[in-house]
Amino acid sequence: MKKKKIKKRMSKKLESKNLGRPYNFINGQWKKAGLGGNQFENRNPATGELLGIYPQSTAKDLEEAVEAAQKAFKSWRKVPVAKRGEILLRAMRVLQEHKEEFAQTMTREMGKILSETCGDVQEAIDTAFYYAGEGRRFFGQTTTSELPDKFAMTLRMPVGVCGLITPWNFPMAIPSWKIFPSLLCGNSMILKPASYTPDSARNLVMVLQEAGVPPGVVNLVYGSGNVIGRALLEYPEISLISFTGSSSVGSNIAEICGKKMKKCSLELGGKNAQIVMEDADLDLALEGALWGAFGTSGQRCTATSRLIVHEKIFKQFRDKLVDQARSLRIGNGLNPLVQMGPLVSQAQLETVHQYVKIGKMKDHAKLLIGGEILKEGEYERGFFYPPTIFVGTPEMRIAQEEIFGPVVVLIPVKSFEEAMSIVNNSRYGLSGSIYTRDVNRVMRAIQEMETGITYINAPTIGAEVHLPFGGVKQTGNGHREAGVTVLDIFSEWKTVYIDYSGKLQKAQIDA
Repeated sequence: MKKKKIKKRMSKKLESKNLGRPYNFINGQWKKAGLGGNQFENRNPATGELLGIYPQSTAKDLEEAVEAAQKAFKSWRKVPVAKRGEILLRAMRVLQEHKEEFAQTMTREMGKILSETCGDVQEAIDTAFYYAGEGRRFFGQTTTSELPDKFAMTLRMPVGVCGLITPWNFPMAIPSWKIFPSLLCGNSMILKPASYTPDSARNLVMVLQEAGVPPGVVNLVYGSGNVIGRALLEYPEISLISFTGSSSVGSNIAEICGKKMKKCSLELGGKNAQIVMEDADLDLALEGALWGAFGTSGQRCTATSRLIVHEKIFKQFRDKLVDQARSLRIGNGLNPLVQMGPLVSQAQLETVHQYVKIGKMKDHAKLLIGGEILKEGEYERGFFYPPTIFVGTPEMRIAQEEIFGPVVVLIPVKSFEEAMSIVNNSRYGLSGSIYTRDVNRVMRAIQEMETGITYINAPTIGAEVHLPFGGVKQTGNGHREAGVTVLDIFSEWKTVYIDYSGKLQKAQIDA
């Protein structure tokens, strides 16, 4: 009975804040954006349908959100952690009630197929559930002192007001990775979502409102990266920036945050590789390659963009991969028969196609399949690109630079050692995988692969919310999202000494 009531109340709120109205969410209220008057369209990348119109907010809008977050932080930080966890548990239940509805909205605005958007919402559900549990496990440490009659311990303290800048490819999962642990730690925040996925951000914030997050703790401000994103970096009242996006933008954010002594967490690009050795289960490796390269139309930071295959099985693997890629059904992600949706935008379509041209004309890679924009029939009004497979070499641009589309490069190798050298010959280091039955190779790959995530007999995608997520090199700045490790981003350690000796004791001297 209780679940049905929640669903009914939520549906009324969704209806009352209909698409097309230029609202931000500030201090617990849906408010029109400032006097700038500029707006952006939210369109279905499969059909071109206009879904809504959202505000290009002004610095004045952001200032109001910062003031609200500052004020709310003072009381929110005092709410017991277990109680904050209970709010996350309620958010999980509301997300469960609206999973299908939110997934359909997400497919309409960013294109990926419905099974994947259901998985996106499920990841937010899992994340809420995990951090609700951490509300009863918000552990510090107690330890002995080097001096008599002295007690020592550590505890986590909130950071303050957090600025969260999130991408469009996982428009509910990635914001949840940031919002839920940040809330648990006692922070207030301002979310600036990607302009391609405003509806999903709105739905997530409405869930938090329904779950009982107090006014001002979570604020949503729409707008461009150049205006709202940059202003978030400049505000001295914002203590932390958490950003997921490209390495070039992340580098700029790190520079600004470094100068202003802001805490900064960056989750950036990848050029992920799957190794297939001669002893691999070939059918399993093919399944993994298809899913890793063409799931989400290749628009994942963990997408498989290099396939490093032993020469003994290269021809067999190549031919089967091409056949299976050719058979993938491309179309509107709401169609349950479709296996790959459109790219998110015209700009993304042009970027991917430009890289394909580089592969053909400058890298002189061998194109096996794909390589042309789909324009006719059902594809006429959308941003569709087919699975595209090259045979190339490790130094080619298409084998070194992040493309963020359904493009993969096959690279033949003679040995495990050569394969590992090619995997590590990248400025990125997010995810990597190897398919082999040799346990010695498995253990060496775990040790030698320069990635933050390593998969054995599985594709380069498939992270789980209770484990650390992140990479090395230019994939980030050393932090890890998800799992218990993300709490180190959104909290500060405080060390406490209690001396009950009744006299002055000098550490390292009296000891």
